[in-house]
Amino acid sequence: MSETLSFPPLMSGETVTGDALAAACARAAEGCDAGLICYRLGETEIEAALVFAPEVPLARAVAMLPLCGVGFQNALGALSPPEVAVQLDWDGGIRLNGASCGRFRMVASTSDAETVPDWLVVGFTLPLYPEDDPEMTQTGLTPDQTALYAEGCAEVQPPALIESWARHSLHWINRWEDLGPKALHSEWRGLVFDLDTQVTVQGQSGTFIGVDEDFGMLLRDKETTSLIPLTTLLEPAP
Repeated sequence: MSETLSFPPLMSGETVTGDALAAACARAAEGCDAGLICYRLGETEIEAALVFAPEVPLARAVAMLPLCGVGFQNALGALSPPEVAVQLDWDGGIRLNGASCGRFRMVASTSDAETVPDWLVVGFTLPLYPEDDPEMTQTGLTPDQTALYAEGCAEVQPPALIESWARHSLHWINRWEDLGPKALHSEWRGLVFDLDTQVTVQGQSGTFIGVDEDFGMLLRDKETTSLIPLTTLLEPAP
């Protein structure tokens, strides 16, 4: 599947044949402009990754992970049937009708939370068909895992989804820059999965009661409330 996509002003696209996140990281390290989106339109899955040039310390810049997730939810929500529920996991996971369906990942030029990174890349992978049943002849084999076309989204075209994700993400970037994180927090909180339930994340268990200003996870047990910073989700540069 190869197609040239259209992106809004201040954004540009580059089709790749391999890992879109790795390609975007390589381009970022070379000094490409912020707003570059590397994307791969595969037969069974799609990938896209957006390059940022943050002007704030990494601890704040990692808010681009939930921001891109909100942009994706808004994009797919507009293109899919109204009965399809699109939600987000705190750790970057994407959920369709409650089941896991791809995820977001992020990489930065530094791991120091107090340093302004030279670049930050946020990307997603979305399966189009179930990995263990690409012909979709069977259902319910893995109820906690799904794919786009297994959830009633047959009319969603991958190129249009990536283009829409870019537009919605740019909208949220502008709001975040102009108004701060409050609006993003409010939108994200209405989309996050497992809120106010018992969860185990990175070896810590408790009730997921929300996030701090920088989207760090707040877990409450019987005695204390602990914080898992969003920076812990950063992956090493490929």
